[in-house]
Amino acid sequence: MAQEFVVDTTKLRTPRAVRGQLKGRPVDPKALADVRALLGDAPRRRDLLIEFLHRIQDHLGHIPAAHIVALAQEMRLAMTEVYEVATFYHHFDVVKEGEAPPPALTVRVCETLSCQMAGADALRAATAKACGPNVRVIGAPCIGRCEHAPAAVVGRNPVDRATVEKITEAVAQGRRSAEPPPYVGYAEYRSQGGYRAYASCVDGERSPDAVMTTLESSGLRGLGGAGFPAGRKWRIVRAEPAPRLMAVNIDEGEPGTFKDRHYLERDPHRFLEGMLIAAWAVGIDDVYIYLRDEYAACRAVLANEIAALEADPPRPLPRIHLRRGAGAYICGEESAMIESLEGKRGMPRLRPPYVAQVGLFGRPTLEHNMETLYWVRDILERGAEWFAGQGRRGRKGLRSFSVSGRVATPGVHRAPAGITVQELIDEYCGGMLPGHELYGYLPGGASGGILPATLSDIPLDFDTLQPYGCFIGSAAVIVLSQHDSARGAALNLMRFFADESCGQCTPCRVGTEKAVRLLEVPVWNVPLLEELSQAMADASICGLGQAAPNPIACVIKYFPGELS
Repeated sequence: MAQEFVVDTTKLRTPRAVRGQLKGRPVDPKALADVRALLGDAPRRRDLLIEFLHRIQDHLGHIPAAHIVALAQEMRLAMTEVYEVATFYHHFDVVKEGEAPPPALTVRVCETLSCQMAGADALRAATAKACGPNVRVIGAPCIGRCEHAPAAVVGRNPVDRATVEKITEAVAQGRRSAEPPPYVGYAEYRSQGGYRAYASCVDGERSPDAVMTTLESSGLRGLGGAGFPAGRKWRIVRAEPAPRLMAVNIDEGEPGTFKDRHYLERDPHRFLEGMLIAAWAVGIDDVYIYLRDEYAACRAVLANEIAALEADPPRPLPRIHLRRGAGAYICGEESAMIESLEGKRGMPRLRPPYVAQVGLFGRPTLEHNMETLYWVRDILERGAEWFAGQGRRGRKGLRSFSVSGRVATPGVHRAPAGITVQELIDEYCGGMLPGHELYGYLPGGASGGILPATLSDIPLDFDTLQPYGCFIGSAAVIVLSQHDSARGAALNLMRFFADESCGQCTPCRVGTEKAVRLLEVPVWNVPLLEELSQAMADASICGLGQAAPNPIACVIKYFPGELS
């Protein structure tokens, strides 16, 4: 028998919104006016959400809750969608109702490995004391200036080999915009033969197939870390249905890595020309450049030089979109970067499908690291044999090693693939610092593992380090001496991973935090650490959680004397 329900119409709620209006908090008219003024005539597209949040943050120094509501209203998004994106990224300061905004100026002192080795912990404490309550002094993950450790950023201005005096001087000056360094601009680049290779492609002197064959013969591989053959990637994406897109990853947040910044600050058009050649060969009309927010000076360089290129193009150009990250290491992962480009939280996607098939805005996408494209012009002009013949011990090509730590001459050193770390230190880095002896090294940044000095004769290249539980990644080499501790390095790196985990999957989110607690105790529980590491490696969605345990495994295997 059906049960009869009686509805008491006197208790029905009045609808919270009428059709055409978003539900939620009322919009503050002043905040809405601010938002509209800041957005100007820009299209209110979802993929521009992060760009718009930057405009608010830049203008006010923080993002008030009222402006979150106003931005949601203006973009026709749910307030929760805007809020979750704004709170995901480190560089957005979301201020809730009733909270005091942060001080007008923020000092970020890098606290990851190379800078910690150079005294960043003491520097941060002393700086906070010297600056007082009117300046916010916080620790920051790697800011991509490891060769100048310890490094800090005052507002948007980097302070290299930072001291309290240098930082307080920068604070007193109150500068907010980073100044671009001297570099090869558009006119100078053209006068040196720049864009001739691109013109020869567009003019039909080269065919896409011939260009891709040249890249394949050169042995050029993806230099962001994965090492996938560049020419083969172009063929795969070109075979997908149009429209195809391109996404350039310059979010080099891996601790110890700064090669992309090095090249952008000196010769940006060599990269841009390689990018244009790739777009032409694959048949791409829209290119998106994703640049990490820490590189404010590089952003100014790229904005200026892309404008110069578009004002006087050597040949027809694809549409170029320069997008700004917001402080999230996870966005170095290709699918997380694509999510961020779409205006979302930078959370990795499950694969398959791969981004070459279903990438940015659901379209086939050619994703590349900046340095991979940097080599394209030279390879086409000098030939595949030139690049392939640069290696040692049977390896092919050149590698841009970002070297930091206890060496006399840290920096980006262009060296043959297959060189050993001992040769790299002796031939390119001026040897070890006085009073320091090689104790260990990280061959591939934070996630690439840690090796002892007894294994300093391993060729540094793709596929050579895996038998030792390591990988070269983006070729970020951090050199440790007898004054350092491998277990201390592992703890520093794990704290970094725990802070940078996107939180999407439990093995990474919980595993990295648990690992930090296990590494902080005087005596490591090796069986438990090994079990935890295996679970993270097997079950994490992306490379962050999968590779985070590598330093732990290396310390257990190669530095057993440090376990207790």
